[in-house]
Amino acid sequence: MQFNTDWITDNFGHLEADDFRTFDAIDQMVEDGAMIYFAVESGEVLATCMTHWMEGDTWEMCKLASNKHVPHKGAGSAVFQAAMQYAIAHGAGRLFMISNSRLKPALHIYEKYGFQEVKLDDYEYERGDIAFEYVVPR
Repeated sequence: MQFNTDWITDNFGHLEADDFRTFDAIDQMVEDGAMIYFAVESGEVLATCMTHWMEGDTWEMCKLASNKHVPHKGAGSAVFQAAMQYAIAHGAGRLFMISNSRLKPALHIYEKYGFQEVKLDDYEYERGDIAFEYVVPR
């Protein structure tokens, strides 16, 4: 969690209420089927991504973060793809996420894996200003 909280505060200055709720409930979320992936090299975390069930066949892709001290090595893409595959293998028909338009490398990853931008009335987070979804082909 420290890796992700550092990433959020480095990029946006502070954690939001939903971040605290998620981090406080992380063990229960994993027990309920969520999965967290880490890319690690020589004992150093390069990137992380989590996916969890929301409702129906919708899963959220969240908490994607990368190590700002390590050059891009595809770690963010790797953990994102692993989380996607996990959600789909566990019944996801739709993957959803809220992000921020300043995060160009993350937006590139979402588009690379076929996510499309969707408009929302409420982005739920102060820092959220863009949302994406991926509808799983059947």
